[in-house]
Amino acid sequence: MKPKTSTGRQGMAAATLVAAAVFGLAASLFPIHAVEAAVPKADRVLVLKSERTMLLMKGQAAFRAYKVALGPKAKGHKERQGDGRTPEGQYILDARNPHSNFYRAIHISYPNGADIENARRNGVHPGGNILIHGLPNGMSDLGEDHSLWDWTDGCIAVTNKQMDEIWQAVDNGTPIEIRP
Repeated sequence: MKPKTSTGRQGMAAATLVAAAVFGLAASLFPIHAVEAAVPKADRVLVLKSERTMLLMKGQAAFRAYKVALGPKAKGHKERQGDGRTPEGQYILDARNPHSNFYRAIHISYPNGADIENARRNGVHPGGNILIHGLPNGMSDLGEDHSLWDWTDGCIAVTNKQMDEIWQAVDNGTPIEIRP
């Protein structure tokens, strides 16, 4: 008499149980940690204010695009402290703050020499502390809905998950161009 062999669904179920047991044993011997997919390094960042879009660039190609929120008076270049505008022009991402009031933050080198001179000529303070940042601490539930209106003081805001990607992809010293 031949021994009975498992076929069909029973065979698949048995194979699945065996595989799960082997994997479970292997996982207990060699813990597997979640590894985030590597994000390429950006060689520059491009912000298109009129489109409320930020692009991470490698050469001439964008490899990530994000919808962003800007300052409430997004049209026009930042001219003075408190004007609610996001600056326009060429800057550098020059510092980062992992303990920001807005999840994480990367500082933009505004004001540059031309911004300072323009403000001096107009008798105003140019402002500063312009950042790419995540959502306000405690408000991560807003998610992508945050980009439905311009709510920052002139900064560039993304979701916290997007900020994690940007944090990984952008080094200090990376150029950022902010276009109208």
